[in-house]
Amino acid sequence: MPRLLQLDSSIDPVRSRTRMVTAAFADAWRGRGDGFTVTARDLHADPVPHLTSAAAHWAPHLRREGEAPPEAEAALQRTLIDELVAADVLLIGAPMYNYSLPSTLKAWIDHVHVPGVTTPFGSETQPVAGRPAVIVTARGAVYDPGTATEGWDHAVPPLRLVLEEALGMDATVVTTDLTLADVVPALADRLPRAEAELAAAMARAAELGRTLGPAA
Repeated sequence: MPRLLQLDSSIDPVRSRTRMVTAAFADAWRGRGDGFTVTARDLHADPVPHLTSAAAHWAPHLRREGEAPPEAEAALQRTLIDELVAADVLLIGAPMYNYSLPSTLKAWIDHVHVPGVTTPFGSETQPVAGRPAVIVTARGAVYDPGTATEGWDHAVPPLRLVLEEALGMDATVVTTDLTLADVVPALADRLPRAEAELAAAMARAAELGRTLGPAA
């Protein structure tokens, strides 16, 4: 059965643009048939704890002698990695907070980005290489090329680096900007653009949900 792993990290369960867009993808995915399943993790409602042991950053055969993470931490890490490896498609809701990733999403990354397990550190393979990953991001203002804020997004670039370079996945980014246009007076004249971008992002996500991954 084709499986989607859906991660949401927005702290706003009601007005979150990334949650709206990931929901559009997941609905389209489920609409392809009963066999299209979804494993959903809400990293805000049920956050993954930060790692407490440096040993968890490495595969067992790469750790220093005598080092091992606490068993509960290791068990959770195995669960998260198993969910990732079992997924045919990865969907991540990654809003930009303070120009970076939500810390809850970063904690998930720290659990699954493990040299010698999910990314090579020598002769090891990449178990999710070539699989699709969709990053849904929402940003409060404008970060267009040529603007003064063009390089201020430190959320998507490091996420793409991990997914594409380290894990070998094929990432697609769906973006909706100006999410603060309805609350910041200086952005009020951009509200039509904000609404259009959200509609386009939801349509794009639905299209990807209907087409990515294996057939039933």
